[in-house]
Amino acid sequence: MNTFNYKRRPTVSVNVGGIYMGSEWPVRVQSMTNTATDDVEASAAQCLSIAYAGADYVRLTAQGVKQAQSIGDISRVLRAKDCDIPLIADIHFNPQAALAAAQVCEGVRINPGNFVDPARSFKQLEYTDEEYSAELQRIREALLPFIALCREHQTAVRLGVNHGSLSDRIMSRYGNTAAGMVESVMEFLRVFVEEKFMDVVISMKASNVVVMVEAVRRLVDAMDREDMHFPLHLGVTEAGFGEDGRIKSAVGIGALMAEGLGDTIRVSLSEDPELEVPVARKLVDYIASREGHEPIEAYYSEGYDPLSPERRPTVEVCHSIGGNLPPVVIASYRPDEIDGAALQPDFYYSADGLIDGMHRFLVPLDCWNGERNVFPLLTLGEWDRCPTAPLRFLQLPATTPVNRLEFLRGRDDTVLVITPVGKNIPGGQQALTHALDAAGIHCPVIVRNTYTDSSSEWLQVKAGADMGAVLLNRRADGIWLEAPTCHNRVEVVRYAFAILQATRQRISKTEFISCPGCGRTMFDLQTTVQRVQQATAHLTHLKIGVMGCIVNGPGEMADADYGYVGAAAGRISLYKGKQCVEMNIPEEDAIDRLVDLIKQHGDWREP
Repeated sequence: MNTFNYKRRPTVSVNVGGIYMGSEWPVRVQSMTNTATDDVEASAAQCLSIAYAGADYVRLTAQGVKQAQSIGDISRVLRAKDCDIPLIADIHFNPQAALAAAQVCEGVRINPGNFVDPARSFKQLEYTDEEYSAELQRIREALLPFIALCREHQTAVRLGVNHGSLSDRIMSRYGNTAAGMVESVMEFLRVFVEEKFMDVVISMKASNVVVMVEAVRRLVDAMDREDMHFPLHLGVTEAGFGEDGRIKSAVGIGALMAEGLGDTIRVSLSEDPELEVPVARKLVDYIASREGHEPIEAYYSEGYDPLSPERRPTVEVCHSIGGNLPPVVIASYRPDEIDGAALQPDFYYSADGLIDGMHRFLVPLDCWNGERNVFPLLTLGEWDRCPTAPLRFLQLPATTPVNRLEFLRGRDDTVLVITPVGKNIPGGQQALTHALDAAGIHCPVIVRNTYTDSSSEWLQVKAGADMGAVLLNRRADGIWLEAPTCHNRVEVVRYAFAILQATRQRISKTEFISCPGCGRTMFDLQTTVQRVQQATAHLTHLKIGVMGCIVNGPGEMADADYGYVGAAAGRISLYKGKQCVEMNIPEEDAIDRLVDLIKQHGDWREP
């Protein structure tokens, strides 16, 4: 992992149906069907759509042996249509389905949280060391036949850990933590290494981006310590719908890819699966464009832990920015230009000095006249011309030598605005923050990034990946997102708040945790997500989960306040936290009952 310089992490190569993955190969893109796997024609048609969209692999759910065998039938249909995209079976709770899939698929995903251990019940279990060792031996014995079949049929394996489906055994010893996720997969991975089976890829997924990023980093550290170098599959599970799902995925996946991690990715959206592929391709292409960038010479400041960063210590300036205050948003617009925006920036920038007396503004030095709530934006060359402002913003390129900034040591009236230099935007910006810390300069930092893309999706991907990396590493006290060619200025401000929300550093709207859907989904996911959002989008203090089935639902929703989960065809179960409180209610009544449940617990607010 390298925070400052982009270079792919070296891994072994893994053969998935002739499409190799690993550091010697391009980062692969995949998606997953949401059809019933038993419906061979519909599933084959969706696989074709995903392949034509540009995916390298397709995953299909296999709840049982019958569905696993159906993937073999789907494969024959695809091959007859000259489509040779590798198919990967997704297995939960059913080792027999994994054994069947290993004989007909190019890859099989198993979940260490439920492949051998029973379904979690969130019970605290006690083990002696001897009893725990016996559990590990039981895992080994269950894996050996599976490994043998995969070896025989040249089938690749993904060990896919979900934060929401850790076993009771793991949670009892490690908690529902990133460390627990790492140990869950390492128990399995050690067996594969002992058996010299190396066609293995690993994923560590969570709906909470912070947990997902920490889990992947800790996994890489754990593998390095045991001399393991397996490829990584990256994804934010249950990322959601629309721009929020795209930004959330770009933040989490992009931050890790910026450090050279990741060999295949999936952007999980609550939308048609082929729509995931262009987003993932944009993310892969954008990060790969940093290859061969000008090297950045930088070092971590003392006390910084790259596995689990804490917020950079800064002074609080003018009761507005820094210290323990939430990160701010600056916008390069006048307030009247974003009338109607649900979220208002903390500061506006007026290049021509036009202000309204009601909001806080940044203006160029030549436009600053000392008015209340108006603050100068300076360059280094202008510093000496502004001796009296109570709050000043000093804009610096990321390559500014820190020895030119020694006059800032001990100041509590200055905010630094760091602009990028070169192709590796977050690497350079973070490098300067570490140099500031090493020099004893604790001014708050704003990262100011400008993108010329007219495509909303490109803007979401680039800004999410760049600013998300800096924020997840806790190196900034605010963001300033500019998109001069984007005509919808409300949209740009909304994206800035969405990036902060994805990093869990400033919650400004309801957090929706919704799965992308698969063959296990019990209702029309896209329509349902939109209906739940319409009913609850004003509850900005809540996190609400919408899950198609119970496989990951209760676990992933352990981070949510309320949950809406498919229980059976036409039937919904409602959750308060991870506790099921209403079971198998009719789908047509479920949203009204969800609202009633929120009201019963005193969490409802009128729009």
